[in-house]
Amino acid sequence: MGNTKAWIQAARLRTLPLSLSGIIVGTALAILEGRFEMHIFILALLTTVGFQVTSNFANDYGDGVKGTDNEDRIGPARALQSGSITRKSLKTGIIISILISMAVALTLIYLAFGQENLTYILVFFVLGLLSIWAAIKYTVGSNAYGYRGMGDLFVFLFFGLLGVLGSMFLYTKTLGWTSLLPAISIGLLCVAVLNLNNLRDMVSDKKHGKITMVVSLGFENGKRYHFLLIFGALICFSLFVWIESFDWRYSFFMLAFVPLLIHLRKVMMTKNPASLDPELKKVALSTFLLAILFFISVNIFL
Repeated sequence: MGNTKAWIQAARLRTLPLSLSGIIVGTALAILEGRFEMHIFILALLTTVGFQVTSNFANDYGDGVKGTDNEDRIGPARALQSGSITRKSLKTGIIISILISMAVALTLIYLAFGQENLTYILVFFVLGLLSIWAAIKYTVGSNAYGYRGMGDLFVFLFFGLLGVLGSMFLYTKTLGWTSLLPAISIGLLCVAVLNLNNLRDMVSDKKHGKITMVVSLGFENGKRYHFLLIFGALICFSLFVWIESFDWRYSFFMLAFVPLLIHLRKVMMTKNPASLDPELKKVALSTFLLAILFFISVNIFL
């Protein structure tokens, strides 16, 4: 099935911190409610890693088959595009990744809810199936939603709302309306990473029929949209801090927005899409930093 280095490349490990951010924030929110279980935390992280790797394999396969990953693409070469993994092997890798992810997810669901909460088990089982579906259908198939401008919505729903609120519910079995604010914030930041990717690849995507939000809006409007995503995330988390009456000494996690604001200036001044590639890492790592610092702050706050 190909060499180890090629599979690691296809797994795109640099995307994992961003996908874990929602789980970490959701867990921090549960701790604020006085609930935490280490085994749920670990299994939730592993489940998210599994879903993200599945998504990355499927994205590599879908874009490779459709020809979107090609010599025009600015980012790093993909496994199928470069020929380091064959189409058949990558399909097998996707199937194996799905099976492992669902096995971990089912274990997580059972341990979180037990036999007495059958309704919760069924709901989260369906959410797990939907997560797999979303991971695959982003680029795979004739009706891939990533090629119809729907990628932003699905990233917001699955990485933001489901990632944060779903992980919180695993511990608490309840949801407070204020928890929606950090969930929206994380969702917007995850969409911002996707938007940067689409800004960078706009020319190639448009050429090969991939209609992203940026292709629809145009490069300059895409940058304005990016500004709204980052600024919206800042406002939502700031509102949460204000409503929950966080002491200013424990609100140091808001410092994670400083590099994001500096990043915004860079994006708004950029004319060449290729120069946006390094900015992807900045937003992803800043989001992960926000999640980690929030987790630390909550433990100190209590």
